[in-house]
Amino acid sequence: MIFARMPAREAEGAILAHGLATPAGAFRKGRVLSAADVAALARGGIADVVAARPELGDVGEDEAARRIAAAARGAGLAARAPFAGRANLYAEEPGVLLVDADRVDAINRVDESVTVATLAPFAAVAARGMAATVKIIPFAAPAAAVAEAERLAAEGEPLARVAPFRARTVGLVMTRLAGTREAALDKTARAVRDRAARVGAAAAPERRVDHDEESVAEAVAACIAEGCDIVLVGGASAVVDRRDVAPAGIVRAGGRIERFGMPVDPGNLLLLASVDTPRGAVPVVAMPGCARSPKLNGFDWVLERLAAGLPVSGADVAGMGAGGLLKEIAARPQPRERGAAESAGPRAPRVAALLLAAGQSRRMGPVNKLLAEVDGAPMVRRVAETLAASAAERPIVVTGHEAPRVRAALDGLDVGFAHNPDYAQGLSTSLRRGLAALDAGVDGALVCLGDMPAVRAADIDRAIAAFDPGEGRAIIVPAARGKRGNPVLWGARFFPQMAAVSGDVGARHLIGENAEWVCEVDVDDDGVLRDIDTARALAGWRAGGGG
Repeated sequence: MIFARMPAREAEGAILAHGLATPAGAFRKGRVLSAADVAALARGGIADVVAARPELGDVGEDEAARRIAAAARGAGLAARAPFAGRANLYAEEPGVLLVDADRVDAINRVDESVTVATLAPFAAVAARGMAATVKIIPFAAPAAAVAEAERLAAEGEPLARVAPFRARTVGLVMTRLAGTREAALDKTARAVRDRAARVGAAAAPERRVDHDEESVAEAVAACIAEGCDIVLVGGASAVVDRRDVAPAGIVRAGGRIERFGMPVDPGNLLLLASVDTPRGAVPVVAMPGCARSPKLNGFDWVLERLAAGLPVSGADVAGMGAGGLLKEIAARPQPRERGAAESAGPRAPRVAALLLAAGQSRRMGPVNKLLAEVDGAPMVRRVAETLAASAAERPIVVTGHEAPRVRAALDGLDVGFAHNPDYAQGLSTSLRRGLAALDAGVDGALVCLGDMPAVRAADIDRAIAAFDPGEGRAIIVPAARGKRGNPVLWGARFFPQMAAVSGDVGARHLIGENAEWVCEVDVDDDGVLRDIDTARALAGWRAGGGG
């Protein structure tokens, strides 16, 4: 990678290292300067720029990140399109992250241009939670470094994978002494049921018994006989010795003690045991007193692994000390408020797709352009299929003019519908209806026009990869050959402004009014610029072989 200050007139094809204000608008860091960009720099009186040029054998940042992430991705993880040299891996379903930490370290020692970061091994991840990220530090990386990182990531077992939570039944045995308050046992039972639910398990009806060895043994044996996959023991008094009442009762039920005490605080007084059965060893955990609290503690770490079908040995418990100080301290206030199975990292943004298909297509004449055939199918169906193939959530199609025919054209596709009875009043009414139909929890919406069948799923995925409101990228606009196109991805913060638009216009004017939130994403195809508004445009499409 050649990195230098160079004359602006010689910078075509170079990668801009720092953002600039130009007569053509703001040029963000990372922009590949085109001939039109160089002309804009000249008009703005910008004589030189700091930029980078890849050398022979370099791999561009996005391609390098994509390749390494693909090699690292194991079962239960999904990769999103890379952007700005970053490729993220997200959990497809809740579970426990398994990571080869030694290989992560080895990859990070290959070359300073290549970095891999993951959540801690055995961290609980939520569906869509970010589990790992690959970041290429400069604008390109040496090919040899990328190849070596790929080799290490793919070597043997996957570098990172998710063990999903399985449907399991948890038995709960609670003991009582004279004077034990039932309300205290109720609180413990609620906390355990909540924990079980977070890891996808079902709590069997609890058993409350006297705090003696024989009663504990009978209750544990009954839970196992009923088919419970995990048995939890708690209640009147925490275990203080491996010969205490609860462990003695577990042994009497045929169990063996694997470990008493864990190097995690809170959670020190946990006891791990197991009972052999014809269907395999059933883990039995005597819970520490902190299990009655909803806050994260060492018991959660053990339960999460068991719920994911991962064996937990005494040696595993002994290895939980590094990072095991979970108490609130001044330097790390309130670290334990998250739920047991909540991902410790960020999650993939929820991006909805709105397909506006309500217009009367007056410029097309008597034909409804959305129903016109392109590449062997109605135009609106082609666009809907592209959306369905992208990383966006299930598309919402806004209908209006000839709604029954539009719905029929989409028959068999997994799309939702929102009808706009006011479609004759203009595009803004369809936009408003579509926004109102979105789930409250979406982070953004991709607004797609039904007359743009040349837009590709890869272009949409690249826009979604760029979308990061926390980094100031909340309006994502595709651009080809320096020209802005569609579809535009809008962050949820702009939904109220978009819904307030009136007339036969969309929300495009909001792009100029919120320039600080705009990120242009360059695509290598003109599909984001091509709409089919007229019979002549349709004829040209067909004559040219479509997209």
